Amino acid sequence: MGSRSRARQVAAALGFVGLLLAALGAVMIVMVPSIIKQQVLKNVRIDPSSLSFNMWKEIPVPFYLSVYFFDVINPNEILQGQKPQVRERGPYVYREFRHKSNITFNDNDTVSFLEYRSYQFQPHKSRGLESDYIVIPNILVLSASVMMEDRPMSLKLIMTFAFSALGERAFVNRTVGEIMWGYEDPLIHLINKYFPNMFPFKGKFGLFAELNNSDSGLFTVFTGVKDFSRIHLVDKWNGLSKVNFWHSDQCNMINGTSGQMWAPFMTPESSLEFYSPEACRSMKLIYKEQGVFEGIPTFRFVAPNTLFANGSVYPPNEGFCPCMESGIQNVSTCRFNAPLFLSHPHFYNADPVLAEAVSGLHPNTEEHSLFLDIHPVTGIPMNCSVKLQLSLYIKSVKGIGQTGKIEPVVLPLLWFAESGAMEGETLQTFYTQLVLMPKVLHYAQYVLLALGCVLLFIPIVYQIRSQGPKDAESQPSLAPQSDQLPSPYTPLLQDSLSGQPTSPQI
Repeated sequence: MGSRSRARQVAAALGFVGLLLAALGAVMIVMVPSIIKQQVLKNVRIDPSSLSFNMWKEIPVPFYLSVYFFDVINPNEILQGQKPQVRERGPYVYREFRHKSNITFNDNDTVSFLEYRSYQFQPHKSRGLESDYIVIPNILVLSASVMMEDRPMSLKLIMTFAFSALGERAFVNRTVGEIMWGYEDPLIHLINKYFPNMFPFKGKFGLFAELNNSDSGLFTVFTGVKDFSRIHLVDKWNGLSKVNFWHSDQCNMINGTSGQMWAPFMTPESSLEFYSPEACRSMKLIYKEQGVFEGIPTFRFVAPNTLFANGSVYPPNEGFCPCMESGIQNVSTCRFNAPLFLSHPHFYNADPVLAEAVSGLHPNTEEHSLFLDIHPVTGIPMNCSVKLQLSLYIKSVKGIGQTGKIEPVVLPLLWFAESGAMEGETLQTFYTQLVLMPKVLHYAQYVLLALGCVLLFIPIVYQIRSQGPKDAESQPSLAPQSDQLPSPYTPLLQDSLSGQPTSPQI
């Protein structure tokens, strides 16, 4: 009896433990999703106490700017009206450093900041040196010529004389460093003297001169502390809630984030929208597919075919016109009226006529499409590569001799890729805190529930097995007994067998 009693107590204890584990598992199934959500919201909002705040303030992800130039092979022939031929040179790679300053938290659940950028050349990652010479169109001369096309002939003749006196030509041979960060040009000095506010740069002219050691404007974005639904969205840029570069309210809107973080809990129906000061417009990327980056699940977002489509192909883009062929965006209104165009590299996803007009262009998806890989639970980028091309519209302008017989063409100047991927300690911390721990909690709840159910069955099985033998002993025996006496009411068979006559009972 003692051993049976102890076994009964052990079974009861295991059953009680199982009940507790099953209850804990059930509670976790109900509560864990809410806990994880609250933890994510706490750590992705812009708040000094959040896990991602330092990541937002001093971006630890190493960003690289890779620049590819289109070296013009036949400048003299272009002046005679022949088809341009270009050769891609590069990449010339720069490490990009970003940090935020003047961080000010406002009363309306927003924070204002300036983000400064600086670049350092990386020879070991580059295919060439900053001292390499590249032949490119003279942007100042050819832009000014197109802008003067409808002006009186007398002004154009004066301009031709000024260009000649300053030694300006339609094409220039400059080093990579000069094209990127600026070179002295007498025409710049002349323009700044008589038209001081025409260009944003002083003294030197360079395509990236205004980006190095400078900020991208004053952003004011929502922190998500009080209102999660607006987390990371831009409230104002340089004090403006919309820009005035374009010809429709929709195109002038400042939509989305500042391009560094997005709202958490994304779905395949989500899109990535952000405002780009360099492009002077908001851009929207669309979901393409799921993926995995260093063990972290991601959503890949890419540019839609309509991103740079002209107004006839995609009517909402009509506000960005005047347009040319589809696939290139005229950015002259935000680039001192120079006939500059933004597109994908090598005119990828654009009207084929554009690539066919220039020899040496080979657009393809793998090399020239942009993408962002985002962790959908937190909205934080894991891996990205944003690729854009800058082109110049050139043509012969009657009255300006430097333009010769140039046939109208959109000539690519360069394309660049801004890329970055989370790595090192930052990646490990992110994986542990926001991926591994939620995954452990997710599986733990079901393990506890299953283990609890198994333990609950132990006392039940024990009870059934312990009752089985006792019931068998309590059943009456059906086998005949050898010493059982015959009944006085059934003697007939026995008497007949003994040989005695039987008589009926009266």
